[in-house]
Amino acid sequence: MPKMMTRRNFLIAGGLVGGGIAVAYALGGDDGVSVFEKTAAAGEYPLNAWVKINTDGKITVAISQAEMGQGIYTALSMLVAEELEVDLDKVTPEAAPVDPKYANVVAVMDSLPFSDGHHKGEATAGAWLMRNVGEMLGLQVTGGSTSVRNFWEPMRHAGATAREMLIQAAATKWGISADQCVAVNGEIKTRSGDKSATYAELVEDASKIKLDRDIPLKDPKDWKIIGKSQKRLDLPSKVDGSAGFGVDVVLPDMGFAAVRIAPVFGGTVKSWDDTAAKKMPGVLKTVKLDNAVAVIADSFWRAKMAVEEIEVTFDDGGNGSLDMDNIYGMFEKNIAAGDGRSYVDEGDTITALENSGDKLQAEYKVPFLAHATMEPMNCTAKVGDDSVEVWVAHQSATLAAWLAEQAADVPAENVKVNTTYLGGGFGRRAEVDFLVMAVKIAKEYKDKPVKLIWTREQDMQHDMYRPAALSKFSAALGKDGQIDAFHNQIASPSITRQFTQRLLPWAGSDMPDNTTAEGSADMPYQFANKLVEHFPSPTPVPVGYWRSVGHSYNAFFTESFMDELAAKTGADPIDFRMKHLSDHKDFSDVLQKLAKLSNWSSPLGKGKGRGVSLHESFGSIVGQVAEVSVDADKNLSVDKVYCVVDCGTIVNPDTVIAQMESGIIFGLTAALYGDINLDGGKVVQGNFPDYQMVTMETCPEIIVELAPSGRPMGGVGEPGTPPIAAAVTNAIFQANGDRLRQLPITKAGYSI
Repeated sequence: MPKMMTRRNFLIAGGLVGGGIAVAYALGGDDGVSVFEKTAAAGEYPLNAWVKINTDGKITVAISQAEMGQGIYTALSMLVAEELEVDLDKVTPEAAPVDPKYANVVAVMDSLPFSDGHHKGEATAGAWLMRNVGEMLGLQVTGGSTSVRNFWEPMRHAGATAREMLIQAAATKWGISADQCVAVNGEIKTRSGDKSATYAELVEDASKIKLDRDIPLKDPKDWKIIGKSQKRLDLPSKVDGSAGFGVDVVLPDMGFAAVRIAPVFGGTVKSWDDTAAKKMPGVLKTVKLDNAVAVIADSFWRAKMAVEEIEVTFDDGGNGSLDMDNIYGMFEKNIAAGDGRSYVDEGDTITALENSGDKLQAEYKVPFLAHATMEPMNCTAKVGDDSVEVWVAHQSATLAAWLAEQAADVPAENVKVNTTYLGGGFGRRAEVDFLVMAVKIAKEYKDKPVKLIWTREQDMQHDMYRPAALSKFSAALGKDGQIDAFHNQIASPSITRQFTQRLLPWAGSDMPDNTTAEGSADMPYQFANKLVEHFPSPTPVPVGYWRSVGHSYNAFFTESFMDELAAKTGADPIDFRMKHLSDHKDFSDVLQKLAKLSNWSSPLGKGKGRGVSLHESFGSIVGQVAEVSVDADKNLSVDKVYCVVDCGTIVNPDTVIAQMESGIIFGLTAALYGDINLDGGKVVQGNFPDYQMVTMETCPEIIVELAPSGRPMGGVGEPGTPPIAAAVTNAIFQANGDRLRQLPITKAGYSI
């Protein structure tokens, strides 16, 4: 059996179901303890897979999700602290080991490749299927705005279970029943108040207790921490510089690796001569890979200088003539061929359009985008004869372990993954191509750690990009001014297809990919006839998950076109949307709150415009209004952004606001400047001077209102990003009548 055809891979491809979820939090004494024992120091007692307490009173909480600035170390710690009855500052978060106990099942459920109904939650066959697959696979991943949604119950149960174990330990010690004891701020006390003991004093005895029942969770009316803004636990170390990111890793006898990667996608090393590089000071080893050459030296700078001296010829993998005209031309051709995959087909859209006397058509485009994380890709790896250890900032603990095992060709039980802080992820670190490269290089320098660092240029030119996409709309308007028929034809490469093939090269090449149509197929607006299709358009450009994925461009497409339709009927943009939301009060409530927050009906001065956009993604509804100023020379400023979010139950309000602000700035950067293009099969952009970011000077004032309606909990890491592009372009239309149908905005001659 080939090494790639492991049991786990077979299960992924086969989609087999069955088995039970590993309940790591439940019932003290189960094997969840053994998972956390791997990291326990002397005097530390794990009470389950999430909570350990030492005899000095330190409470440590295992966090299985990567902290990349989104505040997950704080939010998940809050869930445990709430049930454990301790203040948040008494809890120390710690990166969890890699183990199926920490599976992110919601992430797998959200990856259902085909449309499974809108707003039906888990009451669908597809959701049931993916839950079972997720439980079986045990994938430990961070992404899709799923962290709190997935661990909302498990981590509260972990805290509650630990609390009960401590109570029972105290009751046994004092010879009374457990119901005579209560947990209060890190102590167990008798209800009469005559006895007390700290968790530190009780934890050894508590760790021996086996519970025979599930412990009920606190009533929300008794919450002291959840729902109240808390200070970030990771912030002090990031302010004082003590936080450890991947690029900060330093180990004894460590070598530093620099690479030169084939510049054209799909290219490989045709020939090389490392004679000159080997003579340079500090050089320890030269390495040839399939698509790159590398140098290991005693410093990164020396490695970088030496790798430039290697005489290497790359072939172009047959992609040396690729450019954006080729790619957009292919999108047009594929749509014209009419061989699309339908993600929603309600009514008879084609007939309704043919019979309509009042139609509107438009075409929109967006480019490839890089992730441009502040910390470029890097990984430290140490490979022995039958073991591999990596230190890496990643979003895919399970994939990191699997692919390190494969690249080093060692037994799975001899793989260790050390997770560091991430200097930005946005989906880029869900891929582990740089980890595989680091392990392969370290394999040539046995038994010593090697830190591979990509330069900013390599990071930007060898990304897994947000797909370029094209969308063709046709809509028919009824006599009442409402949309009668809506047809959206989207062409783009498929992320799911590429990601699966990178992981499982033997897997099927054609499959549905819900991310291609998300945000359009599942839009809430009600039309009698609706057809949304995707036209698969594979390219040699590697594409991957980028913050908010398909929502990032489909929100721009659909909310811009809705604005066009509103303008055509002469309706107010918010009123027009409200007319198509009669069955979705939660959406119309957000719009109404947004209109009030932004003072929507108030007049703006000459050269100013106000635009609206409404979008649901990852279970959260976000509405945004942008205010812009633009003059006759197309000098543009985005002055204010108003944002209303309904994400259901809120754990840390301060984090939700921060995530909305962050998502808006991220999306605004892409809308204003983001553009990865190709020349001769190579990425043109290389660093921030030609891949510009929103700066302090160009950042608008952002006003966020939290408006939870009681709907199921949604994610917050990504939903702030999708609406902003359309809000800004719709505002530009209001300001000067210029309808922008292609991003970035600067491409239309605007200066920021």
